[in-house]
Amino acid sequence: MNYKHVIGIDVSKATLDFCLITENGEIIYSQCLNETKAIDKALIEIINAHQLLKKEVLLCAENTGHYGNKLCESVLIKGYSLWVEDPSQIKLSQGLKRGKDDKKDAERIAQYAKRFMDKAVLFKASKPIFEHLSYLCSERDLLVGDRAKYQAQLNDEKGFINKDFYQKKQSRYKRLIRGLDSAILQIEKQIERLIREEKELKCQLDTVTSIDGIGLQTAIQTIIVTQGFTKFTEARKFACHVGCAPFKYHSGSSIRSKNKVSHRANKKLKQLFHMAALSAIRMKGELRDYFLRKVGEGKNKMTVVNAVRAKLIARIFALIKQNRKYEKIYTNPFV
Repeated sequence: MNYKHVIGIDVSKATLDFCLITENGEIIYSQCLNETKAIDKALIEIINAHQLLKKEVLLCAENTGHYGNKLCESVLIKGYSLWVEDPSQIKLSQGLKRGKDDKKDAERIAQYAKRFMDKAVLFKASKPIFEHLSYLCSERDLLVGDRAKYQAQLNDEKGFINKDFYQKKQSRYKRLIRGLDSAILQIEKQIERLIREEKELKCQLDTVTSIDGIGLQTAIQTIIVTQGFTKFTEARKFACHVGCAPFKYHSGSSIRSKNKVSHRANKKLKQLFHMAALSAIRMKGELRDYFLRKVGEGKNKMTVVNAVRAKLIARIFALIKQNRKYEKIYTNPFV
C-alpha cells in the first residue's frame, strides 16, 4: 500500500522521538515519554494537528527489543500501520553520517521509510508464548554466562594463588554456582513445560530432537526464532539467518574469492548448530560418513562442518513439512 505520510520513531528507554514527513515534504518533530498513555496521546495529537488519516500514515521504528514493546502494543490496539525494521538496514542505507542525536535519528528513520515504503513489512504481534519463551531463554543465557565466569576464574587461579585463600574463595564461588545451577534448571523445566503444553509446539520439539545431533536447547531456540516455523518456512532462508549458507564473492577479474558465509547471522543459533554438527559427526551414521569422505577428498574440515550444519537445518524443515520424526532408514509409504 502507498502511504501519503510517514512517521519515523526513535525509541529509547525513557522517551520516543517522532519525525513526521508529510505528503508535501514538511518535517515536524515531537517527543513523548515511553509510556502507553503518553504514546497514545502523542500519536493522536500528530494525527489531529495535521488532519491526517490513519490508513494513510506509515509508522516506522527500529527494532530495539523490549524498549519498543509499549509502542507496538499501543499502535496495534489503535489500528496504526507499524513497520519495525532491523537497525542495520536503516544504518547501511544512510551512507556516511556525522553526528547523532535522537531527533536526527527519528528523521533518518522517517526518510528510510519514505524511500523504501514499497518494502515495508507491517508488524504483527507474535503469540504470547513465544515472547514468554524468549524472555526465559534470555534469562537462562545470562545465568549460564555468570556460571561460566565464576567457574573460569576458579580454574584460572587454581595452583597460582595462596592455597588457603583459594579454598575460601572456592567455597564461596561454589555456593554461587550451585545457586545458579538450581535457577538454570528451574528455567529449563519451565521452558520445556510451556512448549509441551502446546500440542503443536510439543510435536515440533519431538520432531526436531529426533534428529541425530540436535539437542534440546538447539530445538527450543529453533522453535522460538522461527515462531513455530511460521516466520521461516524455507530451510535456505533459515540457514542464511543462522549463518551457514555460502554466498559468492566475485567482482570483475580481480576478486575471485571462494564461496563463504556471511558474518551477519544469529550468532547464538550459529554456535548451537555448530555444536549440533560436531555431535552429529561423532555418531555413527550418514553425516559422519559424509564428513569423513569429504575430509578424505581434501576438503577443509570447517567447510565440511558448515555443510553438515546446513544439512541438519534442511533435515529439520523437511521433517516439519512432512510432520514426521527422523528415521535412519526411511521407507516412503507412497512408493
